Parts: sequence; structure tokens; C-alpha cells
Amino acid sequence: MGTAMSGRVGKARRARPAENGFSLLEVMISMVILSVGLVSLLGVFGLAMASTQGSQDNLIAKQLANEAYESIITARNTGLLTWDDIQNTGATTTCNVVGITPCGIFAGNSTLSAPQFEPICVASTSTTGHAGIIGTTDSITTGTPSTCSTSEQTLQDPGPDGIFNTADDTFISLNGYQRAIQIGPVYDANNNLIPTLRAVTITIQYTIPQMKTQQTYVLNSFISQYP
Repeated sequence: MGTAMSGRVGKARRARPAENGFSLLEVMISMVILSVGLVSLLGVFGLAMASTQGSQDNLIAKQLANEAYESIITARNTGLLTWDDIQNTGATTTCNVVGITPCGIFAGNSTLSAPQFEPICVASTSTTGHAGIIGTTDSITTGTPSTCSTSEQTLQDPGPDGIFNTADDTFISLNGYQRAIQIGPVYDANNNLIPTLRAVTITIQYTIPQMKTQQTYVLNSFISQYP
């Protein structure tokens, strides 16, 4: 009887399926696949962060261009500038109001193929010259390189509370931004000068640190002699 029981136990043991684990090679392959997936995920996360920062820089560039254009329009509407003034410095052929040449007060040149970039400067607040007008020779000292004759502009952020001029306000440096204001003549289809209309091109050049690429935002518009 003892022999029969022993035989049944032996058969039961032989019938039990074998328990196999993972081999070392399989574990290593799994770790490699997991590592590749994590590295790819980190790359996507970094790209998303850089894209978010780039969106903010693009918004700042657009704001700076609009700010300069609106400054010119406001100066014309309030009589702070004459029509001859609304040109780049050194203009000669389009000084047709006062008749004094050269005319124009905006730093840079009107050649669209070669914009002259200047730092983003605070508009002059002096009682003489062209106070409060962005991009004029009162604010910028031309040279190589050009510098701000007043101070470099910063962008004020209202902070967590969303209210300006409170204790948590922060100021964003615009050191990486440059602006070119080009104001040139406009001609009709027969190449005749339109004396009461000028083309305005405002170009903002900046670099996104995370992407290490130079970006450009261009605002094209026109300005009339009359409000």
C-alpha cells in the first residue's frame, strides 16, 4: 500500500506545471524599452516648455511693435509731430511741408531691405525735443552699437494678484529685444509719389533662449498726413 501511495504522489508531482520566471536578458530588454520611452517623454515635456516660453516672447514682440505704431499715431493726432517729422532721420526728398532738409526724427533708415535695429528704450520725458515718442533720436543714441540715451525699457507684469503697481509686480527685462522703425514714401501705380501717405514697417527681433533661435515679428501699416 505504501508503494502505491508513493507512486501516486510521484505522478502528481510530475503532472504539476513548471513555474518559469523572467530571464536576465528579458529584464534587460524591458529596461531598455522603458528607458527609451521615458527619454522620449522628457523630450516632449521640454519641447512643450520651450513652446510656452516662445508664445510669451511672441506676445511681447507683438506688444512692442503695436506700442511703437500707436505712439506715432498719437503724436500725429495731438500735433506733437509735423508731417515732415514722421520719417527716419536724414530724409531729404519728402520734406514737403516745412521745406527744411534734412527732416525726420526716427532713428534708423527707411530702406526695407536693410532695417537698422535699435535697443528698446524708454521714451524721453524731457520738456524739449520729442518727449514721449518711442524710437526717436531723443531716446536712442546712434553709434556702433546704438545705446539708450534714457534707459532700457522693461515690461511690467502685475504679478499673482493681477493688479498693476502693487508690491508683487515684476519687471521683465527687454535686453534680448531690438526694434527697427522704417517710415518710407508710398507711390501709386504710375510710380508717382503720394505725398499724404507713408508706409510704416516696425520690426522686432528677439531670441528665445530655450530654442536658441532668432525670431522676427513684423508689423506693416500706413500712416496718413491727416488724422
